[in-house]
Amino acid sequence: MNAQTTHRRVERLPSVMARIGMGRSWIYREVAAGRFPQPIKIGRSTVWDATEIDRWLEALIESAPQRPSLARGRA
Repeated sequence: MNAQTTHRRVERLPSVMARIGMGRSWIYREVAAGRFPQPIKIGRSTVWDATEIDRWLEALIESAPQRPSLARGRA
């Protein structure tokens, strides 16, 4: 391998569910609606590109309403 080779990580469904805190039905419903990254078929396995999941999570966090700081209200 040369120095410019990029390694991509993939995750299976149980790992994706644990990372985002949602179940199988929710994930596949959101995939079908185009609101969650598409899975990749590798042989008989279904996996997700971990980088796409990272991007989805970042976008979700960025779009969330800002919460007030807890430290501000304390005396």
